Amino acid sequence: MVTTEDRLSEIVDECQDVMAHAWMVRTFVKHSEEVEDFPELMGVVRAVFDTSRALETRLQDPAGYIKMLGKKIGRMRRATEQFRGDAPLASTHTNFVQAVRSIDLCVTRLEQLLVAGRDIQSA
Repeated sequence: MVTTEDRLSEIVDECQDVMAHAWMVRTFVKHSEEVEDFPELMGVVRAVFDTSRALETRLQDPAGYIKMLGKKIGRMRRATEQFRGDAPLASTHTNFVQAVRSIDLCVTRLEQLLVAGRDIQSA
């Protein structure tokens, strides 16, 4: 029988997969030449770093992980919205277009997983 803890652990695993994608966007932006002229691009870099570090402290506590994700997702969303507006000003290169799409997808999926985790906890 699948327990609540098992289901939450599956959500944590998927969140970690999504965060790996977000980390790659962070790495791309952080090391791009454009960040020198557009330091506001660093907002998404900092948000992904902060979220990742906070979540990894809760890997062994799925309920705590979901709670921490709830605390951090707003900052990720705001940073992503800012990045969506700033990235085209920095560069219209395909890499930046895809980075925006990728981080948007990451935040959307994390929000969906957060809802699923909270639903499991309240069931």
